[in-house]
Amino acid sequence: MQDLIITTIQTHLFWEDVQQNLNHFDKKINEIAGPTDIIILPEMFTTGFTMNPSKLAEELGGKGLQWMLNKSKEKKCVIVGSISVKENTNFYNRLYWAKPDGTYEYYDKRHLFRMGNEHEYYTNGDKKLIIDYKGWKICPLVCYDLRFPVWSRNRKENSYDVLIYVANWPEVRAYPWKQLLIARAIENQSYVIGVNRIGDDGNKINHSGDTAVINPRGEIINQTIAHQDNVETMNLSYSYLQDFRKVFPVLLDGDEFDIH
Repeated sequence: MQDLIITTIQTHLFWEDVQQNLNHFDKKINEIAGPTDIIILPEMFTTGFTMNPSKLAEELGGKGLQWMLNKSKEKKCVIVGSISVKENTNFYNRLYWAKPDGTYEYYDKRHLFRMGNEHEYYTNGDKKLIIDYKGWKICPLVCYDLRFPVWSRNRKENSYDVLIYVANWPEVRAYPWKQLLIARAIENQSYVIGVNRIGDDGNKINHSGDTAVINPRGEIINQTIAHQDNVETMNLSYSYLQDFRKVFPVLLDGDEFDIH
């Protein structure tokens, strides 16, 4: 199985300015010189973590998704990030997995951030997304989902190799962010990628980024410098993952359970 090339983009966001953010990420993605399989953007990358979806949420097939699909085709890779979306009468914090062939899959954030009143404006999802991509199985989740290990749990059925979190995670809670990413990698024996924004949002909440890539042993194999605007590309080794799981097959002894 071939290695997976992933690119993380840790950067600031322009508060509730969709077009400026799309222009900004357009430039960032154009900086990527070599090949990559997946480009990962932060949570709500078109607006910042807004609680104003009645004004800013895009309709199905809106500008943000179309931009993702166009850039995906242009760069011949998948692009991942979440957007505030309106569907019927509900609003969702929706992660899109945009593919070069013009199709996409999506995941609606399950755990809405109560302390930021997200649950008062958005509807939570109830289905986890496991994607088969180039022989890898990938599970993309969103920010606050990181705190809920049952939802993130790698199961015997619908197992995954890579766990991705896109986030707007404030600097004041940077320590839990770093530790929980490591915990999710260790307990699930998977690669974990956490991509977070930097800078102040419209509520004067600061974000330090601390974007990280962690291997199945829980070792940090790439850490973006805090507060630094940076685009980074690296390889994930499939043979390393498989060899480690064979030597230390913890998942075979995992407990089975139902989620309600």
